[in-house]
Amino acid sequence: MRVLLLGANGFVGRHVAERLLADPAVQLTALGRSDDADVRFDLSSGSPGALARFMDAVHPGVVVNCAGATRGGARELTRHNTIAVASVCEAMRRSATSARLVQVGCAAEYGPSPTGSSTAEDAVPRPGGPYGVSKLAGTELVLGSGLDAVVLRVFTPVGPGTSTASPIGRLAEAMRRAMQTGDGDLKLTGLGVQRDFVDVRDVARAVHAASLSAAQGLVNIGTGRSVPLREVAAALANAAGYTGALHEVEDPHLMANGSGHAHYPDGCGVWQQADIRTARDRLGWRPRIALEESLADVWMEAACRV
Repeated sequence: MRVLLLGANGFVGRHVAERLLADPAVQLTALGRSDDADVRFDLSSGSPGALARFMDAVHPGVVVNCAGATRGGARELTRHNTIAVASVCEAMRRSATSARLVQVGCAAEYGPSPTGSSTAEDAVPRPGGPYGVSKLAGTELVLGSGLDAVVLRVFTPVGPGTSTASPIGRLAEAMRRAMQTGDGDLKLTGLGVQRDFVDVRDVARAVHAASLSAAQGLVNIGTGRSVPLREVAAALANAAGYTGALHEVEDPHLMANGSGHAHYPDGCGVWQQADIRTARDRLGWRPRIALEESLADVWMEAACRV
């Protein structure tokens, strides 16, 4: 099976590439904006016609789209998360390959959820920020494309390669600095936020399973368990051997606005938790890697950073 992977150099894409390369039945071609991609192509500005001609030449059986942007203004997010997806769908419709599309979406498309609830695929999406809106628009384009397609709505991925700009990446970096300076009192913000953290290697397994399955529509990828960031901070401290005190302080960025609601950078409110029964039933997928292992790997990378 030949797989065309878009966005192979991103956080999720790198692990998807590794997983697919480990399957001897897969022939992988990576397309992206970086120099080490097999083929350089910018999905946000390249023409669907050029991409369709490339697909006809490569003749993939599956196209996996991990490309996109997580940060930036609304225009940039729309360009990379919506317009780029529209180009992929149009190219696949023009191509003679009849390939299957596996689109990697995100839980930010759902927006905030009631505390204590598990979000299933039939939940009405109410994204709380431009990132979630741009990703939701991409998902709707895929679902309305008429292609053989599945969208994996990934909750909060964590593990090797976690960005220092992410909440867990910032926690690990703050802990590393505290240990370097001998600071025994670490002040942290936003620890009441609860997210469904899923290891990025388990996400890659889900993408692989979706590539081989006949599942269509939406499939949540998470663990089914929401964890407070304060528990993550404690687990990171344990992995690091940090014996100082963790102090939770007020985050000015989470102050209530005029509507009386706090603003969260990812637009997902204080709570998110996935209902993952569809992944189990339609992909035969379950998460395998415990959060403690994911965090130990995050810490190992942070500790080695100079």
